[in-house]
Amino acid sequence: MKPIQFKYSNIEKFVNQQEIDNKISENLHILQAALAPVQNPSEDLGWIGLDEIANEDLLRQIEAKVKEIKEKADIFLLIGVGGSNQGARAVIKALGGNKPEVLYAGNNLSPQYLNRILSRLEGKSVYVNVIAKNFATLEPGITFRVIRNYMEKVYGEKGAAERIIATGSLNNSSLEVLGKQKGYKLFPFPLNVGGRFSVLTAVGLFPIAVAGVDIRQLIQGAKDMKSLIYDTPIAQNPAVLYGIIRNILLEKGYSIEILAFFEPLLEYFSKWWVQLFGESEGKKGKGIFPTACSLSEDLHSLGQYIQEGQRILFETFLNVEDPRASLKISVEQEDGDGFNYLNGKDFAFLNHVAYEATVKAHVEGGVPCIIVDIPELNSYYMGQLFYFFEYACYISGTVLGVDPFDQPGVEAYKTEMFKALREI
Repeated sequence: MKPIQFKYSNIEKFVNQQEIDNKISENLHILQAALAPVQNPSEDLGWIGLDEIANEDLLRQIEAKVKEIKEKADIFLLIGVGGSNQGARAVIKALGGNKPEVLYAGNNLSPQYLNRILSRLEGKSVYVNVIAKNFATLEPGITFRVIRNYMEKVYGEKGAAERIIATGSLNNSSLEVLGKQKGYKLFPFPLNVGGRFSVLTAVGLFPIAVAGVDIRQLIQGAKDMKSLIYDTPIAQNPAVLYGIIRNILLEKGYSIEILAFFEPLLEYFSKWWVQLFGESEGKKGKGIFPTACSLSEDLHSLGQYIQEGQRILFETFLNVEDPRASLKISVEQEDGDGFNYLNGKDFAFLNHVAYEATVKAHVEGGVPCIIVDIPELNSYYMGQLFYFFEYACYISGTVLGVDPFDQPGVEAYKTEMFKALREI
């Protein structure tokens, strides 16, 4: 299977090849270090080692538990926030089936939202996956208390324990201690993998598998992308080029990046991508502000600003080449609605024409446009996308001069929130 393709010919009038070559040369030692094989992954780089974080024993444990859940569950409730659910949700929303229904909680503190979730559980066969690397995080922690009490009330303590799966750090974390005390099935949240880089660990793989997505193909796609990144010379390396070009554009005043896509199924992938780059690079007064647009819908809202607003933004387009879907416009003899010039045309064709026209118009309007071609939307290529963007983010943040793996700003809000709560 051919890999996804990174294309940057549309930025030639904004960034020339000499500038790219110079930037690579200036950062050559940094790039060589980032692309060197990792023998003993540090606290931050565990996500690089796919054979360790998604080993055969883990995959078999996941598949065994998934078999039970798919036979018995009407609803699978995922409790987690940020990196503990974004990656899984991205794949499930794009590729997942309808049985069991997957619901999400622990990602906010809204009583109305949680009450609606609880009402959805009534009369249903429910399994729960609570995910937290650090169980001190308020949103999933306190939500799980509510859900745990609900499950024990409905199924009894022993019955609830059989239906609750905990994914957390296995280093005597409070979630691990509680899980052992209650008798939950435990999956590991690797200590050397940060939340936003965790989708290819048990954190993402277990709920993705519950949704009926082929996790072995997801991992294979990531492995093939890893091989491509490691085997491609630096000057042609797609992860390097993306990271380098982003930094050059930022230096030129392009401080906002839009992830744009004409396939709405990628909406939650874009949310994962926004967290990945926003949390990794937005520090020390630096970083590109990441956001996303679902097109062609958002062309009728933000399209005006993108076309003629301040020249402070650039776009990275996710282009699904083969949608694997077809819907032809009905043929009518009378042209009552004025659309007979499209008789018999396929929506896939219309969508592609809209994509090409948008790129052309935006480039001519002064917006640099990068393209990532995806042969089709399946688990294999989503695995490639995750690994490509993770590695590119690692490179981009390192070249920018920040630590792409910490999040002090997130910890700052938590400190203030817990201080306020304890003072009440």
